[in-house]
Amino acid sequence: MANTLLMPKATAVWLVDNTALSFDQIAQFCGLHPLEVKAIADGESAQGIKGMDPIITGQLSREEIARGERDTNHRLKLSEPKVRVPESKRKGPRYTPLSKRQDRPNAILWLVRSHPELKDAQISRLVGTTKATIEQIRNRTHWNSANLVPMDPVTLGLCSQIDLDIEVQRASAGRPAAVPAGDTLLPASMTERLSPDEKPEREEDEELDANAVFAKLSSLKGRNTDEDEE
Repeated sequence: MANTLLMPKATAVWLVDNTALSFDQIAQFCGLHPLEVKAIADGESAQGIKGMDPIITGQLSREEIARGERDTNHRLKLSEPKVRVPESKRKGPRYTPLSKRQDRPNAILWLVRSHPELKDAQISRLVGTTKATIEQIRNRTHWNSANLVPMDPVTLGLCSQIDLDIEVQRASAGRPAAVPAGDTLLPASMTERLSPDEKPEREEDEELDANAVFAKLSSLKGRNTDEDEE
């Protein structure tokens, strides 16, 4: 749960009446405009609003107020909450605001192409859609398929990067590791026999050496035959 100020205008009324903080300090702490704080001090605004003591609510300490009164450049800081309220876990598909629902097909297309390991239920949790829509986009049978453009759902604000990473990790769990492609290192049993300046022989070199040996044997055989004839 985010640590935010409760009832900012009522808090500003109390700070104006009970402290020597500047208008700018109170405005910064309460998220108001300095002119609005000045209007509160002049009685032109917030009439009928009862001031709320931020010390009693645990959102501001007496020491912090005194520090601000001594230094007009000091920016007041909210006190850390003493009680942590756990965030409620979301059940079912994620709710998507009306203004962003038109972006969901583009996000689904991005997820299908960039993370084919994701299941339909995972995509549904991320962007708040139905399995039927996902299937239509996979099969290119969606009514707007010709105009869809893959777009990252994190960039669109449909889900957070943390949620996406969690779903990708879940989908990748238990999958076989990718087989390395290209050149690989030689076994240790071969490299141990090689000196630092020595390089492993290739099969082509071995074939050339074998041809040279046979050629030498043939020349020796021909020489011995000539000696016998003499």
